Amino acid sequence: MNKTLLFLLLIFSFSLSAQSIKVRGTIKDTIGNPLEFANVIASIKSSGETESYGITNHEGRFQLDLPKGNSYVLRASFLGFQNSEKTIEVPTDAQNMQIDFVLKEQENQLDDVELVYEMPVTIKGDTIVYNADSFTNGDERKLGDVMKKLPGVEVNDEGEIQVEGKTVQKVMVDGKDFFDGDSKLATKNIPADAVDKVEVLRNYNEVNQMRGLGNDQDNVAINIKLKEGKKNFWFGEVTAGAGVAAGNDENGRYLAHPKLFYYSPKYSINIITDFNNIGEVPFTFRDYFKFTGGFRNFNRGGGTNFSIRESDLGFAIAQNDRAKAIEAKFVAGNFSYAVNEKLDLSGFAILSDNKTDIVNNSIRQYIQSGITENTNSENNQRNQLAMLKLSSTYKPNSNFQLDYDALVKTSKQSQDDATISIVGGSQNDISETKENQPFSINQNANAYFTLNDKNIFAAQLQHLYQNEDPFYQAVQDSIPFRGVFTQLDPSNPFNGNADTFDPLQPADRYNINQDKTVKTNKVDGKVDYYYVLNNVSNLNFTLGTTFSNQRFNSGIFQILDNGNRNTFEGDDFNNDVSYTFSDVFLGLHYKLKTGKFTITPGITLHNYNLRNEQLGSTSTNTDWRALPDLNVIFELKKSENLRFNYAVSSEYSDVNNYAQAYVFNNYNRLFRGNRALESSLSHVYNLTYFSFNLFNYTNIGANLNYTRKIDAIKTNTLLAGINQVSTPINFDSNFPDETFSVMGSFSKRIKRIQFKVNANLFLTKTNNTINTVIQESQSFTQNYMASVISNFKEFPNFEVGYQFMKNDYDNGGIEQTYFTNKPYVNINVRFLKDFELTGEWDFYNYTNDKKTIENEYSFLNANLYYQKGDSPWEFSVRATNLLNTKSLNNDSFSDQFNSTSQYFVMPRILMFVVKYDL
Repeated sequence: MNKTLLFLLLIFSFSLSAQSIKVRGTIKDTIGNPLEFANVIASIKSSGETESYGITNHEGRFQLDLPKGNSYVLRASFLGFQNSEKTIEVPTDAQNMQIDFVLKEQENQLDDVELVYEMPVTIKGDTIVYNADSFTNGDERKLGDVMKKLPGVEVNDEGEIQVEGKTVQKVMVDGKDFFDGDSKLATKNIPADAVDKVEVLRNYNEVNQMRGLGNDQDNVAINIKLKEGKKNFWFGEVTAGAGVAAGNDENGRYLAHPKLFYYSPKYSINIITDFNNIGEVPFTFRDYFKFTGGFRNFNRGGGTNFSIRESDLGFAIAQNDRAKAIEAKFVAGNFSYAVNEKLDLSGFAILSDNKTDIVNNSIRQYIQSGITENTNSENNQRNQLAMLKLSSTYKPNSNFQLDYDALVKTSKQSQDDATISIVGGSQNDISETKENQPFSINQNANAYFTLNDKNIFAAQLQHLYQNEDPFYQAVQDSIPFRGVFTQLDPSNPFNGNADTFDPLQPADRYNINQDKTVKTNKVDGKVDYYYVLNNVSNLNFTLGTTFSNQRFNSGIFQILDNGNRNTFEGDDFNNDVSYTFSDVFLGLHYKLKTGKFTITPGITLHNYNLRNEQLGSTSTNTDWRALPDLNVIFELKKSENLRFNYAVSSEYSDVNNYAQAYVFNNYNRLFRGNRALESSLSHVYNLTYFSFNLFNYTNIGANLNYTRKIDAIKTNTLLAGINQVSTPINFDSNFPDETFSVMGSFSKRIKRIQFKVNANLFLTKTNNTINTVIQESQSFTQNYMASVISNFKEFPNFEVGYQFMKNDYDNGGIEQTYFTNKPYVNINVRFLKDFELTGEWDFYNYTNDKKTIENEYSFLNANLYYQKGDSPWEFSVRATNLLNTKSLNNDSFSDQFNSTSQYFVMPRILMFVVKYDL
């Protein structure tokens, strides 16, 4: 079936090619120099409608595809040059043509500035400007639908925008920040019909005087230019719907999604809300943790990797298709205000309340013992999240800029688990409760000063305060950690009994609890001095420091059957730790542009000091390290480059890995820190290639990455049955951890058809100690995907693709392989002028090499829309999971075990939805 479908698509493509010709030519200036990135656009003479366009390559060559049987006007243009037009006839028997243009320079460039906003694509330096209407067909609903159709731009499943393989770090609308720090809110909420132009800002830097001084090649921003009718007016939409779900559904299903936008030169306001119980999650728990509001790793590129862990207690994080039930409430507001020409204010607030019910069955095979654990679990989770960011930028003149940001994050998280664990015929009924109410405030101040053309200064100061109070409880029938302590050193307080340990008292149900608090104060500061040697080179001197102090307290206790509390006394069950980390560093980098190369070698000298106070004593450690890094960029062409990065980083842990008393992580897992822990050293090599070819509409991207970690911080695990106690250790340098990844992408557009191929290979080799035996584990993941996407203005549109995934696991010589084959089809059909039908079908075939697991399932979603002409009212019938699929599968890998899980998903849901455009 798949081969037949591919054959039909190829025949269809060849049929389209036979009904058109290619018009090729060159665009040069009056002395014969080729003009790279010049535009040529072909319009139908009778209607003026754009038929095709082309962009010249480095040789000034272009090509167009024009249907036969029509007359066209070809217009060539280039910034700073006069336009040139030619009219051609393309009869039904026409052959391929050669058309050349010679453009004359013009003195007045004002008209050319306007031209930027007329052509499909214009490239000016590091900025690519897309005219959205040149790539869309009217079926797009949100910004994400528009972005997917722009050459060189991708939108992943999470809604993040990627350009040249790099994730967009900032989204702006008419130059104003849109929820700084996350592109997902933009792609899923900004209406497609409001978008006029999309500006991709490569090598982006928010501070004008800092541009070009450092290596900003990984910084990408997007600026959305609104259509004129959307400026100085409120616009947006109100969506509401109701429906039913298959099976027992007493409360029914609902959707309410109002949103408003206002943009003017002086201020902007964005309001987004979403209330539903149909599985659409506007802001997930994962989003909360990764949403930094624009704050970045302070020492990125400085050689130190020290980050403060946020305790999520192992909360289940559901994707939209991995939960049995989801109810979401979301309110967000974003504003910007230009107080005057010198001062700008901006900020956002986000409130989210998600309730999630996750049901899964898992088969977990422990590598060391060969024991298999079968679990059936259901957890009810609630995450109430809140974020507030306020920002200001003060720029009295072009030589000075002062920025201040404050980001406040708080949440209330709770999860109740009910698990049945079956091992060797014995059943254990387990109830778990997890609660956490973390709070953090991150403040950041930056100052930039240009003394003169040769001397530029930048200073940054950042402070983080974080307070966490996670609580964990596990109640079970079986004696906790049975047998595991017989393998511990006799000097510890455990009595060696295979069934129990000293503090535990007999009970019908063993109710173990843990209180924990972690308070963090972290200050980062640095000053950069740039000395510009000439227009191709500069020196960068950096002096900075990181200082962190953390207090860690925890205690374990048992609630007896009669309700009394049995507090676990002793140093092995109670943490009271003060941990201080400091890093003082001095760095030197030299940047040089020579020919097509930009080379930036550097070295940073670090002085590290660690101090931890616990168990009535103080441990200190001081270390000096010189960490080199190198960045090389080879510009093959303006739209083709090769980049190499090499860096050595020193990695340090926060207090969680230093607290020596036991911490209760799971009903069968204990963890204790290691106050003698030292840093590890990582060597990272990265080679990236990207070609953005608008001449033949071909994009190629490739990325090779190799990481070798020496003295890696790994776990020493004592395992008995399914119970384990783990401790972090520095692994022998003769057993390094290695990671190798290869990612490649290819896309080509032929007329209105786009072909895409992607491949991702990920190989890891890790070492851990289990029951005093060094165990090597390897994981090799392969993910291949091919698709064909149409973008017709009149015909129905489709996307047909195939994805193949293979996961190979080798844990201590025990090998397992899992396969997933996934064909998929998406369609979009307009009919009877005012109706639109969309459909999405995904089929999964999930197996393993031993054929002990074979599962096939598919998901089918469909939407029928009706909108009369330009009416603001739209009515739709929406259906998700039409086949009423009950569950899906996935597999996972760790050093202790392999597991295969079955997740139950939301049932078939039918909705009637009304939308009103404001």
